[in-house]
Amino acid sequence: MSKVLHGNDLKTFRRGGVHPDDQKLSAAVPIVTLPVPKSVKIPVLQHLGAPAKAVVQRGDKVKVGQVIARHEGAFSANIHSSVSGTIGQIKEEMDSSGFKHLAIHIRTEGDEWLETVDRSETHIEKITMSREDIITRIEDSGIVGMGGAAFPSHAKVALPEGKHIDTLLINGVECEPYLTSDHRLMLEKPKEVITGVRILMKELGVERAIIGIEDNKHDAVTLLSGLLRDDPAIEVQPLVVQYPQGGERQLIQAVLGREVPSRGLPYDVGVIVHNVGTTFAVYEAVQKNKPLIERIVTVTGKNVSKPSNFRARIGTPVMELISAAGGLPEGTGKVVAGGPMMGRAIGDLESPVWKGMSGILLIPEAEARRSQEYRCVRCGKCVEVCPMGLEPYLLMTLAKSGDIKQADHEHVIDCIECGSCSFVCPSNRPILDYIRLGKTKAKSRKS
Repeated sequence: MSKVLHGNDLKTFRRGGVHPDDQKLSAAVPIVTLPVPKSVKIPVLQHLGAPAKAVVQRGDKVKVGQVIARHEGAFSANIHSSVSGTIGQIKEEMDSSGFKHLAIHIRTEGDEWLETVDRSETHIEKITMSREDIITRIEDSGIVGMGGAAFPSHAKVALPEGKHIDTLLINGVECEPYLTSDHRLMLEKPKEVITGVRILMKELGVERAIIGIEDNKHDAVTLLSGLLRDDPAIEVQPLVVQYPQGGERQLIQAVLGREVPSRGLPYDVGVIVHNVGTTFAVYEAVQKNKPLIERIVTVTGKNVSKPSNFRARIGTPVMELISAAGGLPEGTGKVVAGGPMMGRAIGDLESPVWKGMSGILLIPEAEARRSQEYRCVRCGKCVEVCPMGLEPYLLMTLAKSGDIKQADHEHVIDCIECGSCSFVCPSNRPILDYIRLGKTKAKSRKS
């Protein structure tokens, strides 16, 4: 029987972490479905791994839910049309991270869906599909990790020989400041999320699942715990508010007390982790035959007139979401895809919403400017807050000097890029920027 835990029952990870002001300005704002955009541009790379291969040509007619690019290899994901209309140009476009990737342009004509998609709001609780069919449906539907990593979800079930999973862990932490898309999803679609958990349990063949939620979302903890009071297989675990608890390694350590080894993966300690948004997408794919063609996106910021949570079609221009939240405030210095800690600046506001985009943060100019950088004062704060037990000041120095071999020896690849080191640095050093550079070069060195 599930129960609501409080006080001393709250868990957290053991090492490092910081406490940025959470600024959950849109936490009480219900999800609003945006109008269908007049046109979309849909990247064929919205996931970790190889780009999908376009299977449509200019002039083709498509319906909502139709495959427009097929995955190539195990680490890739299908891409579907989020609108009905006519295929336009298929060319390289700048994405929200500033990289150019092939994108498929579609001019919207009406809103005609594939007939096989169940568009009703009725919750379907009974799971009738076999495990094998669930795996196939998730793969066909293009489901990826929607917390930001965008790992193809079907690939998580392909375990190396000798690995065994005993626990499914659902990430409802949403520890990034400002973001509330997962929070609203748990409040507004709790039964669907729970059914999604059960589908993933069947897919993985496990009898235990835990939903980890930070205690600043106590309403979600209470709601889900109440719905699960008679289900001993699924537990809701409230957590201390501590960034970056949403990281897989930190969440596993907090909830289960297990330590994922250096350069290891969750399956090395018998766990598979899925985000709440991914879990809901799995529900829609399996129970409604609905591919991943839309997602919940938080649009927020201190100067945003209407901080909001939108259900937006994949490929919708970022500017349309900003306009729906009251427009671009005067004096905006930076627009970020994601949260302030791990998000990346958006260079073109016409770039599209993609599967891994959980939020759009508008930062005032005064806060967007980099502060003057000073020399390291050897305070050790970056070491103290690193959740991976690394020495960020050293990794920055090695990356800056080009000593990638030594940076690799010092486990630069283990960095989860949470930004805690830069957040606490009194000298305003761009520690994470250099560590990211070091990681990229270390990975290239091994390939």
